[in-house]
Amino acid sequence: MHLRSFRRSVERAGTPLLEAESTLVEQYGDLVRLAYIVLPPALGRHRRVLVAHSVVQRSLPTARPVRARHRVPSPRDENHRGDIPEPSLLVEVLRGALAHGRRPSLWPARLAPPRTLVPRFPLVLGLRLFPRSGGADDLALAQGLSDMSEAGRAAFLLRSVYCLSDDTALDLLTSAGVDDAASALRAASGLKAIAGDTPARLLTSQEFDACALQASPTDLLRRRQRVRLGAAVAALILIVGAAVVATLPEEATPEPVPPTVSADPARLTHAPAELWDNTSRIDFTAWPARGSRVKDKNLLGRALSVWARPPTGTHVSPAPATSVAAPSDSPQLLYAGNVSDRAVVLLYDGQRLARYSESLSSAGHAALTVARVDDADVTTAAAVALGTVDGGARYLIAPWITEVQIRDLSRPDVLAHPLRVGKDGVTETVPTWSAAGDCDSRPALQLRSSDRIAEHHAFLLAGLGDLTPVHLTYTPLPGHGSPPARAPREATGTAALLAWAHQACGLGSLRDTGARAVNAWDFAEQNLPDGGGHALWTCARTDTWQGSGNVTVTLRTAQDATDAPADVVARARSTAACSRFGQHIVAFTGWRSPKSRWYALVAGSRAVTDIAVSGDITASKAGRTLALPADGRPRIKVSARLATGGRLTGIGPPISAARP
Repeated sequence: MHLRSFRRSVERAGTPLLEAESTLVEQYGDLVRLAYIVLPPALGRHRRVLVAHSVVQRSLPTARPVRARHRVPSPRDENHRGDIPEPSLLVEVLRGALAHGRRPSLWPARLAPPRTLVPRFPLVLGLRLFPRSGGADDLALAQGLSDMSEAGRAAFLLRSVYCLSDDTALDLLTSAGVDDAASALRAASGLKAIAGDTPARLLTSQEFDACALQASPTDLLRRRQRVRLGAAVAALILIVGAAVVATLPEEATPEPVPPTVSADPARLTHAPAELWDNTSRIDFTAWPARGSRVKDKNLLGRALSVWARPPTGTHVSPAPATSVAAPSDSPQLLYAGNVSDRAVVLLYDGQRLARYSESLSSAGHAALTVARVDDADVTTAAAVALGTVDGGARYLIAPWITEVQIRDLSRPDVLAHPLRVGKDGVTETVPTWSAAGDCDSRPALQLRSSDRIAEHHAFLLAGLGDLTPVHLTYTPLPGHGSPPARAPREATGTAALLAWAHQACGLGSLRDTGARAVNAWDFAEQNLPDGGGHALWTCARTDTWQGSGNVTVTLRTAQDATDAPADVVARARSTAACSRFGQHIVAFTGWRSPKSRWYALVAGSRAVTDIAVSGDITASKAGRTLALPADGRPRIKVSARLATGGRLTGIGPPISAARP
């Protein structure tokens, strides 16, 4: 379009050319951030940066007025910098970014959608550009955003950074071509648990700033190989290239995707062997490089290359909510050696572990497993699974561990026995858990830290199929009266082992879920009617590496066998219950007594003062526990009053549960 015709089109649209251009330049950084967040994460950070700048630079020539039903207000969030962009520019940027999520089903994934092919992208050769990495909260939000649709990401940013009302955001999204803008707004509400009270601060952090960039070289070795190959077939390239250029749009030629980490083993970092004894940060950064092949440059090079760009046939296994993208800088080497019939390399990039393995016999493909381990500590960084061998797993033990034992959680009265560990820190085979049903044996590692870190510190880890085993803890019953909340402690005492004997069978369902730690909290005790004896209510909270937590409430009686699984009363997902952020709970269930009579049982934690029941039974009572006769399995709702004056909704079987 000529400048004169472009000027007339913009002026006819009601937006003077100079004003629109001034707004675009002034708000360029915010508009690029908006496009970068909305674009599909599958493009990769380098290509998302280039496409985001391209989308914004194309927004001015195609800007058109937005007949918004609501005026776009000024931002109210102190973390936001600058003014709200012109609505026409904002909508055009959204439209361009959303177009990448509406690619035709048969369109190649590496190419932009048809409407964006003609404009030229910013061109960068020999460098890979990417925003600087943020903190753990930024990474969690980025992962949450990647699980949403493009429209959902746009809705979340409009409401969180620009502080737009739902009506205004709905109007802008509809103008940008979103078919179901209301659903996008509802999906955006689901990120509140991750973003917390400061979503604008997170979204304006360096993790999402596509204008403040880092640069790293592309793979120099592969680049040299491409140059040599290009020289050898120069004539053929000229002929074929001329034909392709003559028949295809310029942008249809896919841009090579450079690897994100150098495959040079010499750039790997190594921690000194004695670092763990001279630092206050006891985690994977203090692990020295161990194993018989730490100097095998060929093996290390293959591991780095596979992490940078897994070849076809590689079995890639990411843990939940974990990106498999290679790190922006060279990782730390933790282990390289032979484990049974496979060569294993363990790498750490500051937030994730990557385990590369290949067959020693060259039969079969390589495998890559990546898992989050951000904020690991002396317990959760104490062991890593190096692989499975004949129905068992072998672990690499942290250098600060001085005693390694194994015990069966289903037999709390049986003492732990020593587990042999090699000079390289690798254990002998530990039996793995079955998924569910078979609860005859539940082996767990019992480790003890060096007294230079913590005196008499022993703890339990349960291997559930992930790279890192799950840390098991225990919180005992509260004392009499209204004592302060007790903190979780290591699950090595008598009461803790007994509690875990009843809880261990249920851990099988956590296989390969990214669980970080599980705490069993005995929050209430109750004397049951009809000679039912004494009962304990337990809330088992599972915390994952991605930050979310799930709870399972169980009830066990004195008549239950020592290793009998506790009866599951209720489950709740993505909740703060039974954590330091949700220290109160009330739960209920139907229970049949030894005399075959039904009761509604209710129990609350230490701060519960009054309980109210509705549904099949209506009753209220002061106290923490309640047992009410019922006609068959009761269907009820429960609420409780806390000592602080607050109200608490009970968790239990749904009210619609059918009677037997």
